[in-house]
Amino acid sequence: MTLPPPPIAATKPHSTTAHGHTIDDPWAWLRDPGYPEVTDEAVLAYLREENAYFDAAMQPHDALVETIFQEMKGRLKEDDSSVPQREGDWLYWWAYKPGGQYPLHWRKPVGGSAETLILDEEAESEGKAYWRVAALEVSPDGRLMAWSVDESGAERFTLRIRDLATGADIETVSTVTNGNVAWSADGAVLLYTEVNDNWRSYIAKAHSLGGDPATDKALYEEADEGFRVAVGATRDKAWLQIATGDNQTSEVRLIPAADPFAEPILVSPRQVKRQYAVDSAHGRLWILTNDDHINFRLATADPAAPGAWQTVIAGSDRTYLTGHACFARHVVLSARIEGLDQLILREWGGYAKAPPLQGRGLGWGLSSAATPAELPHPNPSPEGEGLGEEHAVAFPEASYSAGLGNNPEFDQPAYRLSYSSMVTPGTVFDYHPEERRLETLKVQEVPSGYDASLYATERLMAPARDGKAIPVSIVYRKGFPRDGSGKLFLYAYGAYGHAIPPSFSSGRLSLLDRGWAFAIAHIRGGDDLGYDWYLQGKAETRWNTFRDFSDAARGLIAAGFSSPGKIAINGGSAGGELMGVVANTDAHLWGAIVADVPFVDVLNTMQDAGLPLTPGEWPEWGNPITDKAAFELLWCYSPYENVAAQPYPPMLITGGLNDPRVTYWEPAKWAARLRATKTDPNLLLLKINMGAGHGGKSGRYEALRERAESYAFVITQVDPSPVSD
Repeated sequence: MTLPPPPIAATKPHSTTAHGHTIDDPWAWLRDPGYPEVTDEAVLAYLREENAYFDAAMQPHDALVETIFQEMKGRLKEDDSSVPQREGDWLYWWAYKPGGQYPLHWRKPVGGSAETLILDEEAESEGKAYWRVAALEVSPDGRLMAWSVDESGAERFTLRIRDLATGADIETVSTVTNGNVAWSADGAVLLYTEVNDNWRSYIAKAHSLGGDPATDKALYEEADEGFRVAVGATRDKAWLQIATGDNQTSEVRLIPAADPFAEPILVSPRQVKRQYAVDSAHGRLWILTNDDHINFRLATADPAAPGAWQTVIAGSDRTYLTGHACFARHVVLSARIEGLDQLILREWGGYAKAPPLQGRGLGWGLSSAATPAELPHPNPSPEGEGLGEEHAVAFPEASYSAGLGNNPEFDQPAYRLSYSSMVTPGTVFDYHPEERRLETLKVQEVPSGYDASLYATERLMAPARDGKAIPVSIVYRKGFPRDGSGKLFLYAYGAYGHAIPPSFSSGRLSLLDRGWAFAIAHIRGGDDLGYDWYLQGKAETRWNTFRDFSDAARGLIAAGFSSPGKIAINGGSAGGELMGVVANTDAHLWGAIVADVPFVDVLNTMQDAGLPLTPGEWPEWGNPITDKAAFELLWCYSPYENVAAQPYPPMLITGGLNDPRVTYWEPAKWAARLRATKTDPNLLLLKINMGAGHGGKSGRYEALRERAESYAFVITQVDPSPVSD
């Protein structure tokens, strides 16, 4: 089959000047001036041409795509279901119908047998091109359920309240909400957040059941355009929370759950680059914060003086505290030591001896006019007493991913945990702390068959050019050659302090069983090795992220896993930015590149304060509007501006027309400049999902098909010899 010529996007003169520099942007016209509505026919026509070219280029590989898709689908249990978990008087779980794209949500009384279907996503999504449920929160009395859904991928959710006795939705609270919701103690008031026209979650509101949503009270409105607002509740259900922050700074307000219209109590005013999170137990607040140690400390405070923090677990150079959850018997700390997940349980010791507070319901017995000084003051812990005995959960493998699962009760009889490794399928445990025992409740079933003994995993420390050691997690089928002849799929993200765990994926078996190795580079910009590992890859240190990735590849080559030209690489969003940079700097290393919803028009996006995310992103990337050094740094690495007249490997670039995070024109402009500039005949494909957003198509099988396309692309491009379908 002869492939038709690729689309060539027109160029139109356009330039901007800042800090004494003029930047040409001849494909700026691909941004529809009416965004977020995209109606410009020239823009739509170009995107359709690119999609048609993608279809034509992939058509010879349809059989391979279908084979890989069926392999992946065959590894998913068609009628999969979760382990039921108790919340109040009910057991809750989800389950799929055989072949279903979306789950059904069920419950039954504790000790009873009558099951009730509370949300049928499969039926509700029928006829919808996109479907994603976010909030799903049952009221404390079990009568009502607040739930929200996005039907376009634009991440503007419609929030409804359902009567669980009848199954009917009785109220529509908002059509522009985003994030979690939280119920008051009596279930009469629902807290939620809304987004503005720029998709910024800026306001927390309280909706009274049966009231007109137009009159819902604004509990808090954020004035800083870079901060986002979220709501929640403490685990003991004593407090409702309103949290606001950006990528480096946070601030929390508390409202008694029994008095949701009370004036919010500020825990501690925001301080730039200080983060803190709050939970509540035994009459005290428990705060995880990085104020005096980069790897966070755990502090406590009296609710009457919420900003007076007393350290109970000091920060540690070795142990990075990533989260805390306060239960009746323990505070459970999520941590990472030398890049490995830990769950650490601390008993309450003297703190649990404080007498219970006298108040109504689950709150503090406050009136809406109460001030912090009027809060009931629990007796202090006995002199010298604090948190009690500590132990860490012992997991069965040397390298793994583990974390707290769904634990909705304050007094959990056992703690629900999630676990997997590169070779061990996802496992659900109940951990019994008194016995120090893991009880296996569920192991991810691979219906088509999976034998873990056929695969091996290891961790390699690759040398970075500045002397750092970069962890790399690798999995492969035993017998994989270590002479440089093997093919390797290398993945990374490297931003926002987001670690990529060495966890299991049944989908990647389609690569491993075709003789590939799969590796994850735990590069700087993520927090895999602690919060400082993140700081070493953000803003002015951003080049470390890009260099780490290429150096990790060189380390894998030196270890015999592959050789230049036989490595396929993949990253999405900020990881797509990574793909764009290393495509420019180290093109000779890669055999193929898959860049999903890539953040590649970095300089232009970070200068556009009107875009949804830009103000909140300045702490992460720098503000090129006000800071000349930040401007010049972004300019020197921004993938779009640095496309060069050089050979590039085969590339597959994806985007979403409705994506509010990485707007569609970023991948489109990048692809257009690459086509006009690169000097090779290698295949370059752009696929824009015309009815989806940042996460691609919805539905568990549609997502698999897109991954099958990516795998088929790299298989056929890295090894151009005939591929068996």
